[in-house]
Amino acid sequence: MTVESLQSFGNHQLSEQVLQALSEMGFEEPSPIQKEAIPLALEGHDLIGQAQTGTGKTAAFGIPITETVNPKFLAIQALIVTPTRELAIQVAEEIAKIGKYRHVKLLPIYGGQPIDRQIRALRMGYQVVVGTPGRLLDHLNRGTLRLQHVKMVVLDEADEMLDMGFIKDIESLLKEVPTENRQMMLFSATMPPGIRKLAQTYMKNPRSVSVSRDELTVPQIEQVFYETSESIKVDALCRIIDNEDIGQGIIFCRTKRGVDELVVALEARGYFADALHGDLDQQHRDRVMKRFRDGKSELLVATDVAARGLDINNVTHVINFDIPQDPVSYVHRIGRTGRVGRKGQAITLILPKEYRQLRLIENLIKTRIRRQELPPMADLSEHQAENLKNQLIRLVKGNDLENYRAIVGDLLDEYDASDVAAAALKYAVEGASVEEKEPEAINFENTGAAAGMVRFFMNIGRVQQISPQEISQWIAKESGIPGNLIGMINIYDRFTFAEVPMEYASRVLRSMHQAMFKGRRVSVEPAKAREAADY
Repeated sequence: MTVESLQSFGNHQLSEQVLQALSEMGFEEPSPIQKEAIPLALEGHDLIGQAQTGTGKTAAFGIPITETVNPKFLAIQALIVTPTRELAIQVAEEIAKIGKYRHVKLLPIYGGQPIDRQIRALRMGYQVVVGTPGRLLDHLNRGTLRLQHVKMVVLDEADEMLDMGFIKDIESLLKEVPTENRQMMLFSATMPPGIRKLAQTYMKNPRSVSVSRDELTVPQIEQVFYETSESIKVDALCRIIDNEDIGQGIIFCRTKRGVDELVVALEARGYFADALHGDLDQQHRDRVMKRFRDGKSELLVATDVAARGLDINNVTHVINFDIPQDPVSYVHRIGRTGRVGRKGQAITLILPKEYRQLRLIENLIKTRIRRQELPPMADLSEHQAENLKNQLIRLVKGNDLENYRAIVGDLLDEYDASDVAAAALKYAVEGASVEEKEPEAINFENTGAAAGMVRFFMNIGRVQQISPQEISQWIAKESGIPGNLIGMINIYDRFTFAEVPMEYASRVLRSMHQAMFKGRRVSVEPAKAREAADY
């Protein structure tokens, strides 16, 4: 991608280093919050951004920070304050990617990590620090965090920090940042009085930007998701395609590179797929679209931007190979099916770590997306087998096999020729880690729960001063299941039992094990049956 092909922000053209990093991250154009916020931030204005998680707000402040700090000056020039450890890590990872080629050094600081290690890291010199209020204040009081050179301060998810009682800590931090030439950016999903007062006290003529989230519904579209793992994701997609009656389908990937790689993988397995993304010239794009409209390609693999404006009435399925980062993009994607009164199906593949993003989507569309189990591994479909035969014939006729004949010769001394050929085909289609194809099944049958429920053990209890209501709210928030479906909760001194419906058990386990609750990383696992448990 060339520098010229990316849109500049107002009168501000981003540096080539940042543009290169954004291109590798899959950015094709700015999100609405980025379009509004970045020009104002680059001009040095204080900024209040009203936006929810999933709107691209991290890049909205991360890009201006990366462009503004001096990577040759080994002092903290930007401070980002977040409510939780998880968000601090997430923000740090994204800005580190944006600043990769500008060599911006970024350090996350949060509770639960040895403070001695953080002290040593701070001595090495960083331009950007991302942290939680309590741990940042701890370093400030120790004298290990020096803010005299900070020019930019970001408060991310400020309303959550208000709810968690961090406002006094934030004010203590802000008092240590010089007010002269200080730029402050505040991002919050809501604007309660406490946040407005904070802005009035510490910000100078702030500009406001907001991204509205109207309720979006998609009544004609059946929505399901499949959980899979990274190692079998392409294989899982193929099993879904073979199991579904797909007339024509659009498969969405997050990046252009992902589109190209998936098309190659699908074609190798015998599917007729075309790529559609921003690097294609108009002539190539027109050819791809004509083939798809004419039914000559059954699958169109595309990025969000490339698929914008498509008007095709016969799309039966939309498949999110990569779950979108912005929940609104999900609605735009799946709106490509179910046109003119027809029914359509939207299928989403998610990794265990992506349940949080799935919950954001469900909250937006006010609908629970139904989970389905992956279809079992089946024999090769007819067109897959035919395609593999044709490719093998082409390779044999090409006679460019010398480097592989020696390997085959050694194998044929010990194994049957047809077995060797079949194993080579299996390797080509499924990869080497065949034994890892199916995720390990977890037995939820004997946990001592009520009928239709699963009982989970959690290593947190009365010692942490928790209540059943807090546990119920935490389970609902982390796993996205309705709170009224959560069953019996029993809290003891050092552990807790909670029951959830059997259908949600796998989802609860994968999204909650080792999750943070009240500053503690909690182990969540299926309980033992009551008669066998030693509690």
